[in-house]
Amino acid sequence: MSLLKMTLAELQAFLRSDMPHMAEDFRVERSDQAGLCLRLRVSARHLRPGATVSGPAMFGLADVAMYLAILARIGPVALAVTTNCSMDFMRKPRAGCDLLAEARILKLGRRLAVGDVLLYCEGQGEAVARAGLTYSIPPVG
Repeated sequence: MSLLKMTLAELQAFLRSDMPHMAEDFRVERSDQAGLCLRLRVSARHLRPGATVSGPAMFGLADVAMYLAILARIGPVALAVTTNCSMDFMRKPRAGCDLLAEARILKLGRRLAVGDVLLYCEGQGEAVARAGLTYSIPPVG
């Protein structure tokens, strides 16, 4: 396993500097060799009719969680980009609770990273969604 190249504080600072328009929505809860846990601070703007978290908000959480999990391993490479995402919405997330994303990297190569993310309502045991993501990592130099 590779060593982590960014600390929890560095990941949160990267969010603030490189994604200031969304940084306040997210908080990195954990980052270690097993993966990364990211919190979405759910607010009214993340909800859709029916008092549930919207699909785009859940996709954003999964995408940012995987991005940060990769950066924790390779360092602050702002141009690593999502090339594929498949998402399964399994349960209706409760309104009024934050969502937690548990991201883990399955393969980290020089050009591609593949991982999965499980999304949970805080305090619930069963996942509300699952995403499989592939990222393209730009060449060094």
